[in-house]
Amino acid sequence: MDILTKSLSLFFRNRLKEIDSFARKADEIQHKQLKRLLSAAKETEWGRRYDYKSILSYSEFKKRIPLQSYEDIKPFVNRMINGEKNILWPSSVRWYAKSSGTTNERSKFLPITHEILQDCHYQGGYDSVALYLRNNPQSRFFRGKGLILGGSHSPSPLNHEAHCGDLSAVLLQNLSPMINWIRVPSKKIILMDEWESKMKAIVENTYNKNVNNLSGVPSWMLVLIKAVLQKTGREYLTEVWPNIEVFFHGGISFEPYREQYRALIPTDRMHYVETYNASEGFFGIQSDLTDNSMLLMLDYGIFYEFISVNELEAPNPSVIPLEAVETGKNYAMVITTSGGLWRYLIGDTVRFTSVLPYKFVISGRTKHYINAFGEELMIDNADKALSRSCKETGAIVKEYTVAPLFFLERAKGRHQWFIEFEKKPTVPFSEFATLLDKHLKELNSDYDAKRYKEISLMDPEIIVAHPGVFYRWLKEKGKLGGQHKIPRLNNDRKHIEELLAINQNLNEK
Repeated sequence: MDILTKSLSLFFRNRLKEIDSFARKADEIQHKQLKRLLSAAKETEWGRRYDYKSILSYSEFKKRIPLQSYEDIKPFVNRMINGEKNILWPSSVRWYAKSSGTTNERSKFLPITHEILQDCHYQGGYDSVALYLRNNPQSRFFRGKGLILGGSHSPSPLNHEAHCGDLSAVLLQNLSPMINWIRVPSKKIILMDEWESKMKAIVENTYNKNVNNLSGVPSWMLVLIKAVLQKTGREYLTEVWPNIEVFFHGGISFEPYREQYRALIPTDRMHYVETYNASEGFFGIQSDLTDNSMLLMLDYGIFYEFISVNELEAPNPSVIPLEAVETGKNYAMVITTSGGLWRYLIGDTVRFTSVLPYKFVISGRTKHYINAFGEELMIDNADKALSRSCKETGAIVKEYTVAPLFFLERAKGRHQWFIEFEKKPTVPFSEFATLLDKHLKELNSDYDAKRYKEISLMDPEIIVAHPGVFYRWLKEKGKLGGQHKIPRLNNDRKHIEELLAINQNLNEK
């Protein structure tokens, strides 16, 4: 570690001690968060409705406040956007993160209070650097610039009282001027609205800078890296930015892109750190570079609860606090935050790998899985099976999506995999499908059971996408760049049929 980075890393020492206490004091920390949240909001309209003053325990909190979806809180958020104060949180809220994610086609506007901005989102960025420097003593982090690839929408006014944008745009808009000294490109460029013009501007502004760390969504950062290489005529990113050392990534699984990054950044000095920073809050950081799971961040003004995925459709699902979770099970996350969200179903599912401390992986989305035949296929199963199949066949996948195909006359069906390859497998696609099927059986016992003698599920089908299909699909929907994601798994065929139609048109040209 160089002298400058070593000197500045001393500022993280006390914070690292607090993070280390998560393993010993998790329950205590979490219940303090709940107590503070209830106290802060007791005089809000929401707090008075549920008489927060009289809630003295978690069990009372759980009994009194119902689970919330965005549709449940939308009327309150709309009033906040129109300038009403003291509704869900005891202040007026000027900023809102515009989020559609992959759960539905409509936009959600999530409150970004001062507290959630400073104590959660920005604290998460600070802690990510702190943990990375601990893990990489050879770092020269503060000797270079950080390239943050944010959302494709500049913050725009909802009305004269409120503004909105992708979370990344909101965070960049409100960053301390000091951070802008070690970040590229300029705020003017990074907040440009039109994605393709912005990409060109970012490349022109950064290709000749000393960039040594990246932050963003893997799929879109890969687009930027390739544009930088095209601009410079170089084969490897290390030839453009020789001091590159870390990519802080999140938003989607890194697994399908890992080999592409290794090919373009062929150095052992390069590190990859996963973070879980959603519009609703910053939840996790990869605290150990040898372990792909993330540390659950416990003191960001967030109280966590969980619902077993098997109970999600139940009229009254069992909701448990963090202290009751078990490793190896899939849970839907329920959060209460200083952003004014109360027992809010975020839409993501996680699986804990450890409880001392609490570490987890993101296993999928509550609305993005396939259970058409009782197979309960989650996104992490699909990502891992695809990654293993690619490794064995030399293939590289650029994008993919999966949906069920029903054969009603036979009361069974199969999964259709629509895949855009960066590099096609060295074996026939039928053999690739067989490998994929094999690894899915290894990873998912429910899938294996339904595939046994094709009791209800036939072998998977691979459909090869024309180059650029997924990009065109996102462009048609106005969702290029930033935090927009390809929906990996769907129980219906809406998305895949749209993609297949574009693919057919391209093949006919």
